[in-house]
Amino acid sequence: MVSRTDVVVAARRIAGRVHRTPVLTSRTIDAMLGAEIHFKCENQQRAGAFKIRGATNAVRSLPADTEVVATHSSGNHGAALALAAAEAGLQAIIVVPRDARASKRVAIERYGAEIVTCEPTLAAREAALEAVCRRTGATFVPPYDDERIIAGAGTAALEFLEDCPDLEQIWVPVGGGGLAAGTVVAAGGSAEVILAEPAMACDAKASLTTGVLRDALPPKTIADGLRTALGKRNFEILYNARTPVCLASEEGIRGWTERVAEIMKIVIEPSAAVALAAMAEHRDTATGRVGVILSGGNAPLKAA
Repeated sequence: MVSRTDVVVAARRIAGRVHRTPVLTSRTIDAMLGAEIHFKCENQQRAGAFKIRGATNAVRSLPADTEVVATHSSGNHGAALALAAAEAGLQAIIVVPRDARASKRVAIERYGAEIVTCEPTLAAREAALEAVCRRTGATFVPPYDDERIIAGAGTAALEFLEDCPDLEQIWVPVGGGGLAAGTVVAAGGSAEVILAEPAMACDAKASLTTGVLRDALPPKTIADGLRTALGKRNFEILYNARTPVCLASEEGIRGWTERVAEIMKIVIEPSAAVALAAMAEHRDTATGRVGVILSGGNAPLKAA
């Protein structure tokens, strides 16, 4: 299991290689949602999302003789791994589903990675990745179900709690669960962690409610970064912590993506708006001094 010490070590390892992202507030949004909300702006992170934290921690933990890394990703992890690998002098190969957003494919290519396209299913991703690793000898860096990824992702919450030590809650979007699990570990019970998930992709809620890890539902949500199923390691961390999940509608996700741009003048992707949509649709769940991790900003709504 990942410990808080692992997160602290990851923070030291990636220091100077990732941004310490700002924390913003909005009185207008506070009034709309009935809580004092603080936003950890990972949408302003390098490569546009929190994923660079885990990718950098993983790459910088690899054996010295590693030459090639590979993964499967709908976008943000792929771009993050491409950047982290390039800065470490490694080659990166990213398996990308054919329905991935064009903006995310461009970001992966910008950082010098090779793209291998596959069908938009987990089975197709894994088969294509296996072929890549067999052909090239690449080291697989998982997108979320990995101790190094979880610890690296947890550094966002570690910073958040250093900057806002009296947070009562931290709301986090959940897909594969790397950020969610890392936040639970980093918080260590000092703040309640609440997960937000699209109602159209609610495998995490089903898994954590029943105690049985479920497969991903068909990927229908606009929040494309949350279409993956909860990872096994992440499920264990979140289930053991009895982490609650609130669902958000597609209409709410779209609306809050637009409202954040209008009110706060920052660009977030729909996956990052899920927490706000869930708060609005589950009134009185968010109370007191509340933290929200805005997970990324790489998929503007107009591109959906």
